[in-house]
Amino acid sequence: MELGTTDQDAAKKFYMDLFGWTVFDAPMGPGEFYSMFKLDGKDSAAAYTLRPEQRSMGVPPHWMLYIATDDVDASANRAGALGGTVLMPPFDVMEAGRMAVVKDPTGAVFSLWQAKQNSGVAAKGVDNAFCWADLNTRDVPRATEFYSQLCGWKFEKSEHDSSGYLHIKNGEEFIGGVPPSEHLPPQAPPHWLLYFQTSDCDATVEKAKRGGAKVWFGPMTMENVGRFAILSDPQGAAFSVFQSARK
Repeated sequence: MELGTTDQDAAKKFYMDLFGWTVFDAPMGPGEFYSMFKLDGKDSAAAYTLRPEQRSMGVPPHWMLYIATDDVDASANRAGALGGTVLMPPFDVMEAGRMAVVKDPTGAVFSLWQAKQNSGVAAKGVDNAFCWADLNTRDVPRATEFYSQLCGWKFEKSEHDSSGYLHIKNGEEFIGGVPPSEHLPPQAPPHWLLYFQTSDCDATVEKAKRGGAKVWFGPMTMENVGRFAILSDPQGAAFSVFQSARK
């Protein structure tokens, strides 16, 4: 996952303080750097400064979800055929990989990634690592049809949950979910929301607030699931923290 922000240095400090990430800055050009966040020495996320053309189009600070594919060109073509919009056609990112940026038919934006030297996130299953992604959309049937045909994902209701929340299953692994459409605030565009793991949701939220974050929702407990909150960093990029009920 990748953070596009308006103040890269401030954003780096915020997430390093909050999650204990370290950072490696790779030069991109005169005065520009691409920041790789690391957790225990493993890649956990990345960050860059939004380009002037992105800002002129009204692109806000945001976290971008990357979805792995073995053939980004074929996946981008298929996304277009399924009703998505290819915002950035496939291109090489030096020797790291090949990518494309896509907007699904309901308006949520994500990236496709074909790995070469960089396979993506390596930090998993520990505090402060990415753990889940929710697709927030106003047209759940259209979105689930798109991703099931593009990615082969399955969307399943929980037998213990009557809320209508759908779990996204990739093979045998649950990787995310789709909340009911009425949960998306009227002013919010369709989007992917990323979750980061914590063993103490309330303490993480308080620490984020001290760092300048805004709390949009929670912390809230979901029985037999866990406790979570939705925040935005000081530049405005939204993210969530999640404490599992499982020990």
